Amino acid sequence: MTRGKVLGGSSALNLFTWDRGSVADYDAWEKLGNKGWNWRSMLRAMLKAENFAPSDEYGSKGVGHGGPIQALINRILPEHQKTYMPTVESLGVPANNESLGGNPIGVMRQPSNIRREDYQRSYSPAYLALASSNLVVRTDTTVQKINFEGKRATGITLANGTVINASKEVILSAGSLLSPAILELSGIGQRALLEAQGIEVIKDLPGVGENLQDHIRIQTSYKLKPEYTGYDRLRYNTTFAAEQLALYNAKQPSWYDYTGSGYAFLPWSLVPSSVKPDQPFTSLALSDGNQSSPVDRMKLSYLQDDSVPQLEVIFSDGYTGVKGYPTPNSTLYGSEFFTLIAAVQHPFSKGSIHITSPSVSVPPIINPNYLSNAYDLAAITTAAKYTRLLASTPPLSDIWTEAYEPIGELDLTDDEWVAFVRGTMLSIYHPVGTCAMLPEGDGGVVDGELKVHGVRGLRVVDASVMPILPSAHIQTGVYGVAERGAEMIVREWEGAFS
Repeated sequence: MTRGKVLGGSSALNLFTWDRGSVADYDAWEKLGNKGWNWRSMLRAMLKAENFAPSDEYGSKGVGHGGPIQALINRILPEHQKTYMPTVESLGVPANNESLGGNPIGVMRQPSNIRREDYQRSYSPAYLALASSNLVVRTDTTVQKINFEGKRATGITLANGTVINASKEVILSAGSLLSPAILELSGIGQRALLEAQGIEVIKDLPGVGENLQDHIRIQTSYKLKPEYTGYDRLRYNTTFAAEQLALYNAKQPSWYDYTGSGYAFLPWSLVPSSVKPDQPFTSLALSDGNQSSPVDRMKLSYLQDDSVPQLEVIFSDGYTGVKGYPTPNSTLYGSEFFTLIAAVQHPFSKGSIHITSPSVSVPPIINPNYLSNAYDLAAITTAAKYTRLLASTPPLSDIWTEAYEPIGELDLTDDEWVAFVRGTMLSIYHPVGTCAMLPEGDGGVVDGELKVHGVRGLRVVDASVMPILPSAHIQTGVYGVAERGAEMIVREWEGAFS
């Protein structure tokens, strides 16, 4: 699984998507047992991080000003991408120019977290400029475990044996893939698993590493007509690439500015029945018994709520599929493409992450368990069919000459679509839930104060605490969790830092 092993974490290398889910997405956190975690509190926290540059293509709802992370509507819009929004609208999806305000349903140009002055990424290290002199950043440093005296966290031990003591508390922010592993290495997790690795059990907490959720994606690609300039030109035309890089370095508009900005979010009710399965989605989800946990039941309720998106479709300029750009000796080398990426927002399949060794040098085993639920397979197959329907609808259909992936006939059989999906489905890299903010009896790892159940002096503050996937990319949500976590820590220790 790709992750940001760099200062700043995954905010350093994501797709720059700056969006939010629906009101219901965040209100669900409170309904799942976390008092005070809802749309209003999360929006306030997310806006605290944000400095949004006004745009004629965006209204005024749901944007913040004055925060360290800058966001804007990209100034680069390829000519052929101008066909995307009218095509989606023609199929019954409304335009939405205020998608950050709690109603993401529609098709829009989505903001990106880019700095206006130089069009470089704006991401979490921007917070370092706000820090006091008591902050010490150690790079190339690995944590082996959290230390305890009884049930109280007292500090950490690094992989090289160095011990760092904590006078007040330890804050774990290693992300959805490593925070649960560090907890397990420290003696917090499933008793049988820890004992099998010879790790002393500090707290038997079965939810650690469970409840892994991730958006799943599929993509179809099309060859552009020769009169259009696409992003692939940077791949094969070295002169063009050098010219554009020189413009970028001079802080002038350049193809290197480009970030995907054509997005659509829609409930299943706005997807034509011609591409949906015969069996209702709710029945498919129920067929695999998804009534066992509050998270599953919440996802079932989403299927009845048209304010909650179930499908995302991104217009991605250039080839971003699976089989690869044409090789230099291919007749298609030098062609330009666009790709429609579709992501299922609330898959029911849940996976896990667990250690297999008491050593931090051995990576944990990640089992995402993709497509283990009948709903998920039907949903991602529908997503693939929907992208083909979009590509075949004017004016989008007027900009390309042939389908590149999947190649061949536009109307595949159901079996062919399922085979394509099984062979090319990907993660969109939004893992959450492995240290879920839920009651302990519901498989939770942290409470509403982000404190780990059953121990003292230890919080988790990262995407792993999100109990359920939002219908959005998770970047703004992670900033919101961080801002709320910081407020909780300051409130608890107010006056102790002076």
